[in-house]
Amino acid sequence: MKDRTLIIGDIHGGLRAISQIFERAAVTQNDTLIFLGDYMDGWSESPQVLDFLIELEKSYNCIFLRGNHDELALHWLQNNTDNPMWLKNGGISTVLAYQSISEETKQKHIDFLSKLNNYHLDNYNRLFLHAGFTNLKGVTMEHFVKLLYWDRTLWETALSLDPNLPTTSIFYPKRLNLYKEIYIGHTPVTQINETVPVNKANIWNMDTGAAYKGSLSILDIESKEFWQSDPVYTLYPEEKGRN
Repeated sequence: MKDRTLIIGDIHGGLRAISQIFERAAVTQNDTLIFLGDYMDGWSESPQVLDFLIELEKSYNCIFLRGNHDELALHWLQNNTDNPMWLKNGGISTVLAYQSISEETKQKHIDFLSKLNNYHLDNYNRLFLHAGFTNLKGVTMEHFVKLLYWDRTLWETALSLDPNLPTTSIFYPKRLNLYKEIYIGHTPVTQINETVPVNKANIWNMDTGAAYKGSLSILDIESKEFWQSDPVYTLYPEEKGRN
Protein backbone atom coordinates (compact mmCIF):
# COMPACT_ATOMS: atom_id res chain seq x y z
CA MET A 1 0.00 0.00 0.00
CA LYS A 2 1.40 3.39 -0.99
CA ASP A 3 1.86 6.20 1.49
CA ARG A 4 -1.36 8.13 2.08
CA THR A 5 -2.40 11.40 3.65
CA LEU A 6 -5.48 10.75 5.76
CA ILE A 7 -7.75 13.45 7.18
CA ILE A 8 -9.65 12.82 10.42
CA GLY A 9 -12.73 14.80 11.43
CA ASP A 10 -13.99 16.01 14.81
CA ILE A 11 -13.64 13.25 17.46
CA HIS A 12 -15.31 14.79 20.53
CA GLY A 13 -14.14 12.24 23.08
CA GLY A 14 -15.12 9.22 20.98
CA LEU A 15 -12.09 6.97 21.43
CA ARG A 16 -14.03 3.86 20.38
CA ALA A 17 -14.78 5.51 17.03
CA ILE A 18 -11.07 6.20 16.42
CA SER A 19 -10.31 2.53 16.85
CA GLN A 20 -12.97 1.64 14.29
CA ILE A 21 -11.85 4.06 11.59
CA PHE A 22 -8.19 3.13 12.00
CA GLU A 23 -9.09 -0.52 11.50
CA ARG A 24 -11.47 0.12 8.59
CA ALA A 25 -9.00 2.42 6.79
CA ALA A 26 -6.11 0.00 7.52
CA VAL A 27 -3.98 2.87 8.83
CA THR A 28 -0.23 2.17 8.84
CA GLN A 29 2.90 3.99 9.96
CA ASN A 30 3.49 4.94 6.31
CA ASP A 31 0.43 7.19 6.38
CA THR A 32 0.44 10.89 7.27
CA LEU A 33 -2.43 11.66 9.63
CA ILE A 34 -3.97 15.13 9.78
CA PHE A 35 -6.40 15.67 12.65
CA LEU A 36 -8.72 18.66 12.21
CA GLY A 37 -9.31 19.34 15.90
CA ASP A 38 -12.08 19.04 18.49
CA TYR A 39 -10.64 16.04 20.28
CA MET A 40 -12.49 17.01 23.46
CA ASP A 41 -16.04 17.40 24.76
CA GLY A 42 -18.97 15.16 23.96
CA TRP A 43 -18.40 11.51 24.84
CA SER A 44 -16.78 10.30 28.03
CA GLU A 45 -13.26 9.52 26.83
CA SER A 46 -11.69 12.92 26.12
CA PRO A 47 -8.67 12.23 28.38
CA GLN A 48 -8.20 8.82 26.76
CA VAL A 49 -8.40 10.38 23.29
CA LEU A 50 -5.53 12.70 24.21
CA ASP A 51 -3.54 9.79 25.64
CA PHE A 52 -4.07 7.92 22.37
CA LEU A 53 -2.96 10.88 20.24
CA ILE A 54 0.12 11.55 22.38
CA GLU A 55 1.20 7.92 22.01
CA LEU A 56 0.31 7.87 18.31
CA GLU A 57 2.66 10.77 17.60
CA LYS A 58 5.61 8.72 18.84
CA SER A 59 5.46 6.30 15.91
CA TYR A 60 3.23 7.94 13.28
CA ASN A 61 3.56 11.10 11.21
CA CYS A 62 0.83 13.24 12.74
CA ILE A 63 -0.34 16.82 12.35
CA PHE A 64 -2.67 17.99 15.10
CA LEU A 65 -4.80 21.10 14.55
CA ARG A 66 -6.59 23.16 17.17
CA GLY A 67 -10.37 23.09 17.50
CA ASN A 68 -12.51 25.51 19.47
CA HIS A 69 -13.40 22.78 21.98
CA ASP A 70 -9.71 22.04 22.50
CA GLU A 71 -9.07 25.67 23.39
CA LEU A 72 -12.05 25.77 25.75
CA ALA A 73 -11.00 22.56 27.48
CA LEU A 74 -7.42 23.79 27.75
CA HIS A 75 -8.60 26.98 29.44
CA TRP A 76 -10.52 24.90 31.98
CA LEU A 77 -7.56 22.58 32.60
CA GLN A 78 -5.24 25.53 33.16
CA ASN A 79 -7.54 27.71 35.23
CA ASN A 80 -10.20 25.41 36.67
CA THR A 81 -12.83 28.05 35.95
CA ASP A 82 -16.22 27.08 34.56
CA ASN A 83 -17.58 28.47 31.31
CA PRO A 84 -21.39 27.98 31.23
CA MET A 85 -21.50 27.95 27.42
CA TRP A 86 -18.76 25.33 27.27
CA LEU A 87 -20.40 23.16 29.94
CA LYS A 88 -23.68 23.13 28.00
CA ASN A 89 -21.90 22.16 24.78
CA GLY A 90 -20.01 19.06 25.80
CA GLY A 91 -17.75 20.47 28.49
CA ILE A 92 -19.54 18.74 31.34
CA SER A 93 -18.46 15.34 29.99
CA THR A 94 -14.85 16.53 30.05
CA VAL A 95 -15.13 17.80 33.61
CA LEU A 96 -16.56 14.46 34.75
CA ALA A 97 -13.96 12.46 32.83
CA TYR A 98 -11.06 14.30 34.47
CA GLN A 99 -12.23 13.50 38.00
CA SER A 100 -10.21 10.29 37.88
CA ILE A 101 -7.20 11.66 35.97
CA SER A 102 -3.91 12.33 37.77
CA GLU A 103 -2.30 15.77 37.90
CA GLU A 104 0.69 14.40 36.00
CA THR A 105 -1.51 13.25 33.13
CA LYS A 106 -3.43 16.53 33.16
CA GLN A 107 -0.15 18.38 32.69
CA LYS A 108 0.73 16.16 29.72
CA HIS A 109 -2.63 17.02 28.20
CA ILE A 110 -2.12 20.72 28.83
CA ASP A 111 1.25 20.52 27.10
CA PHE A 112 -0.28 18.69 24.12
CA LEU A 113 -3.21 21.09 23.75
CA SER A 114 -0.93 24.11 24.08
CA LYS A 115 1.16 22.99 21.10
CA LEU A 116 -1.66 22.40 18.62
CA ASN A 117 -1.36 24.12 15.24
CA ASN A 118 -3.91 26.68 14.09
CA TYR A 119 -3.59 25.53 10.47
CA HIS A 120 -1.44 23.47 8.12
CA LEU A 121 -0.58 24.35 4.53
CA ASP A 122 1.08 21.59 2.51
CA ASN A 123 3.40 21.74 -0.50
CA TYR A 124 0.44 21.43 -2.89
CA ASN A 125 -1.30 24.55 -1.55
CA ARG A 126 -3.86 22.48 0.31
CA LEU A 127 -5.06 24.11 3.52
CA PHE A 128 -6.15 22.28 6.66
CA LEU A 129 -7.79 24.01 9.63
CA HIS A 130 -10.62 23.44 12.04
CA ALA A 131 -13.11 26.11 11.00
CA GLY A 132 -12.34 28.88 8.50
CA PHE A 133 -10.88 32.34 7.98
CA THR A 134 -12.12 35.76 6.91
CA ASN A 135 -9.06 37.61 5.61
CA LEU A 136 -9.12 37.89 1.83
CA LYS A 137 -5.35 37.35 1.76
CA GLY A 138 -5.56 34.05 3.59
CA VAL A 139 -4.74 32.44 6.90
CA THR A 140 -1.29 33.97 7.31
CA MET A 141 -2.88 37.43 7.32
CA GLU A 142 -5.84 36.59 9.55
CA HIS A 143 -6.05 39.36 12.16
CA PHE A 144 -8.18 37.37 14.59
CA VAL A 145 -6.46 34.03 15.09
CA LYS A 146 -9.39 32.49 16.95
CA LEU A 147 -11.42 32.65 13.75
CA LEU A 148 -9.26 29.81 12.41
CA TYR A 149 -11.05 27.52 14.85
CA TRP A 150 -14.35 29.39 15.30
CA ASP A 151 -15.36 30.85 11.89
CA ARG A 152 -18.33 29.41 10.02
CA THR A 153 -18.63 32.00 7.25
CA LEU A 154 -16.19 30.20 4.94
CA TRP A 155 -18.35 27.07 4.95
CA GLU A 156 -21.57 29.10 4.69
CA THR A 157 -20.12 30.88 1.66
CA ALA A 158 -19.31 27.58 -0.04
CA LEU A 159 -22.79 26.23 0.70
CA SER A 160 -24.51 29.26 -0.79
CA LEU A 161 -22.29 29.49 -3.87
CA ASP A 162 -23.80 28.97 -7.32
CA PRO A 163 -21.98 25.83 -8.56
CA ASN A 164 -22.09 27.20 -12.11
CA LEU A 165 -20.24 30.41 -11.22
CA PRO A 166 -16.77 30.34 -12.86
CA THR A 167 -13.81 30.68 -10.52
CA THR A 168 -12.63 33.51 -12.80
CA SER A 169 -15.77 35.58 -12.18
CA ILE A 170 -15.35 38.84 -10.29
CA PHE A 171 -18.18 37.59 -8.07
CA TYR A 172 -16.41 34.37 -7.11
CA PRO A 173 -15.37 34.50 -3.41
CA LYS A 174 -11.71 35.49 -3.23
CA ARG A 175 -11.09 33.29 -0.20
CA LEU A 176 -11.91 30.18 -2.19
CA ASN A 177 -9.39 30.99 -4.92
CA LEU A 178 -6.44 31.20 -2.53
CA TYR A 179 -5.96 27.46 -2.02
CA LYS A 180 -6.20 24.33 -4.15
CA GLU A 181 -8.31 22.58 -1.52
CA ILE A 182 -9.46 23.42 2.00
CA TYR A 183 -10.25 20.79 4.63
CA ILE A 184 -12.31 21.78 7.65
CA GLY A 185 -14.43 20.41 10.48
CA HIS A 186 -16.34 22.45 13.08
CA THR A 187 -19.80 22.60 11.45
CA PRO A 188 -21.49 19.17 11.31
CA VAL A 189 -22.70 18.18 7.84
CA THR A 190 -25.70 16.69 9.59
CA GLN A 191 -27.02 20.26 9.67
CA ILE A 192 -27.61 19.93 5.92
CA ASN A 193 -28.94 16.37 6.28
CA GLU A 194 -25.70 14.70 5.17
CA THR A 195 -23.88 11.87 6.91
CA VAL A 196 -20.60 11.67 4.95
CA PRO A 197 -17.79 14.15 4.16
CA VAL A 198 -19.21 16.92 1.96
CA ASN A 199 -17.44 18.78 -0.85
CA LYS A 200 -18.63 22.27 -1.77
CA ALA A 201 -16.52 24.38 -4.15
CA ASN A 202 -12.95 23.45 -3.09
CA ILE A 203 -13.86 22.85 0.56
CA TRP A 204 -14.18 19.43 2.15
CA ASN A 205 -16.09 19.35 5.43
CA MET A 206 -15.02 16.37 7.54
CA ASP A 207 -17.27 16.93 10.56
CA THR A 208 -19.81 14.16 10.10
CA GLY A 209 -21.51 14.70 13.44
CA ALA A 210 -19.59 12.38 15.75
CA ALA A 211 -20.59 14.53 18.71
CA TYR A 212 -24.27 13.94 17.99
CA LYS A 213 -25.96 11.15 16.00
CA GLY A 214 -23.30 10.89 13.29
CA SER A 215 -20.10 8.94 12.66
CA LEU A 216 -16.40 9.75 12.80
CA SER A 217 -14.79 9.92 9.36
CA ILE A 218 -11.32 9.49 7.86
CA LEU A 219 -10.57 10.41 4.22
CA ASP A 220 -7.74 9.71 1.77
CA ILE A 221 -6.79 13.10 0.35
CA GLU A 222 -5.80 11.75 -3.07
CA SER A 223 -8.50 9.21 -3.86
CA LYS A 224 -11.22 10.85 -1.73
CA GLU A 225 -12.13 7.39 -0.48
CA PHE A 226 -13.37 7.56 3.10
CA TRP A 227 -14.21 5.25 5.95
CA GLN A 228 -16.55 5.82 8.87
CA SER A 229 -17.18 4.47 12.33
CA ASP A 230 -20.56 3.29 13.43
CA PRO A 231 -22.71 6.21 14.59
CA VAL A 232 -20.75 7.18 17.68
CA TYR A 233 -23.76 7.29 20.00
CA THR A 234 -24.21 3.55 19.38
CA LEU A 235 -20.69 2.99 20.72
CA TYR A 236 -21.65 4.78 23.97
CA PRO A 237 -25.20 3.49 24.59
CA GLU A 238 -25.07 4.51 28.24
CA GLU A 239 -24.37 8.17 27.40
CA LYS A 240 -26.15 11.12 25.88
CA GLY A 241 -23.14 12.96 24.39
CA ARG A 242 -24.13 16.36 23.00
CA ASN A 243 -27.45 15.09 21.60
